[in-house]
Amino acid sequence: MLLKRLLVGNPLKTAQATEERLSKRLALAVFSSNALSSVAYATEEILLVLVIAGSAAVAWSIPVSIMIVLLLTFLTISYRQIIFEYPEGGGAYTVAKSNFGELPGLTAAAVLMIDYVLTVAVSAAAGIAALTSAFPALFPYRVALGLLAILLIMIINLRGTRESGRIFAIPTYIAIGTLLLMLGAGAVQVFWGEGHQPVVANAGSPSPALEGLTVFLVLRAFAAGCAAVTGVEVISNGVSAFRRPESKNAAITMTGMALILATLFLGITAMAAHYGVTPQAHETVLSQLARAVFSGGPFYYFVQAATMLILILAANSSFAGFPRLASILARDGYMPHQMAGVGDRLVFSNGIIILGVSAGLLVIAFRGDTHALIPLYLVGVFISFTLSQSGMVRRWLVTQGPHRRKKLVVNGMGALATGVVTAIIAVTKFTDGTWIVMVLIPLIIVAFRSVHAHYRAVNEQISLKRDHRPPLPRRNTVLIPISGVNRAVIRAVDYARNHASDIRAILVDVDKEETPRIEIQWAQWGCGVPLTVLPSPYRSVLGPLLEHIEELLQKDPYGWVTIVLPEILPAKWWQNILHNQRALMLKAAVLFKERVILTDVPFHLER
Repeated sequence: MLLKRLLVGNPLKTAQATEERLSKRLALAVFSSNALSSVAYATEEILLVLVIAGSAAVAWSIPVSIMIVLLLTFLTISYRQIIFEYPEGGGAYTVAKSNFGELPGLTAAAVLMIDYVLTVAVSAAAGIAALTSAFPALFPYRVALGLLAILLIMIINLRGTRESGRIFAIPTYIAIGTLLLMLGAGAVQVFWGEGHQPVVANAGSPSPALEGLTVFLVLRAFAAGCAAVTGVEVISNGVSAFRRPESKNAAITMTGMALILATLFLGITAMAAHYGVTPQAHETVLSQLARAVFSGGPFYYFVQAATMLILILAANSSFAGFPRLASILARDGYMPHQMAGVGDRLVFSNGIIILGVSAGLLVIAFRGDTHALIPLYLVGVFISFTLSQSGMVRRWLVTQGPHRRKKLVVNGMGALATGVVTAIIAVTKFTDGTWIVMVLIPLIIVAFRSVHAHYRAVNEQISLKRDHRPPLPRRNTVLIPISGVNRAVIRAVDYARNHASDIRAILVDVDKEETPRIEIQWAQWGCGVPLTVLPSPYRSVLGPLLEHIEELLQKDPYGWVTIVLPEILPAKWWQNILHNQRALMLKAAVLFKERVILTDVPFHLER
């Protein structure tokens, strides 16, 4: 408990929930770090595809990036509309479920859950990649460093939304400012420099063309570069975390995020094309750009540090979005109800912990390789984009409202574009791992429906209806299992005598010499409670006791059997291994028996 308080902090009162809501400045750091961090690897994903057609094809990265920014514009406008239309949050899940029904809604929820987990894994892996680009000696330890980063962010998020926002705001804004500084310095060199391109390690020797530059290759580059727009939906999932007016503040934050994202993404792509940068195995494109602009000086390492920060902090967006989506699903009965409750610090602690553990397992499974994780990440993101855009199209077709046609055009074009990208990613990256997501989605949907069916069945069985009547009194037989006569046993007898009339002590005969002595002691100390001795030819204690309980249940099909269990509890935790084995086995054996109640009567030992 002391360790928990040191790491997480003291509990917050429910009345403080309003105070924990985020301002636009803090919300930008909490919800937008995922989208903003994608600029660190989106350009590289485009170049990884285009370089297949040779170094000359790299010039196509600029028109491809402009098309991606256009898609970002459609998505931003669309999600602003979603924020105002669905202020309760839930994003693509809420939109798809309300407009298309349960299955599309659960599909959106499944891909969002997968994406949030992948976001944390990708962000940690990419952040550590920035670190190992500057310090190659750390490359063999990238998995351990990634796990450490996830653990740190998880603990900070458990401290509360506002506190995590304050902690992450400064490094987020430093990272944004540093990248803008790099772009500004590069622009100065381009327009007011000596007119020659800085020397980059790989710019001198053109890469040979392995394939021709085809429309399909450009489409693949476009699909890969769409990593830049991942994360724009997070704000729509967490509208309730904003200060009042929630929808207005969330929409303003989304617009600001989109402007910063577009500026950084286009700037990095243009610089990469100007300097002739192409992807390298052990150094990121952003690292090469920073090395070229600052000639490897102290500012280069500052850019790398800032990049590592924004990439790792990108995971924070998922820690804000995943638990809120899980709470909405739990409220609708598709996830365990525990996910809907907030913890000591007024955050959805269970969701935060599950997300951190799941992402850590992914980092281990894929050995911290960013390029191996991104294909899994993209296909799910764009399925949710397509469902949310299509859902808004249906909404505008059904409902009447101001500017309905303009909204319909925006969402229609967004649905078409994201649908095309989804198809391209699914086909071109199928063997790279997108098949895993395609398999996971139906499995998660089945899990959602199983949970929902369980809760529905529970509600049907426990709900009170008009034809129900108060239950008639039932006979209650109380059994006190004993293995000897001592103060703990007599304490249990005293408790039972105050709550029932039909009381029986049960002794299983496993020692022919000890049993008569116990019977004599019971006659003296048993307070008149009858003692039943059960034979046990094979020296089993649990078997004969369970058989006796079953006989009592069969004799009276409507009666109860209550087991009053005397249990000795040691003063020190490690001493528990010396006691209570039979008690634990008995508890486990009767837990799922109908009409059997177990009451534990503890006897606490003094130190």
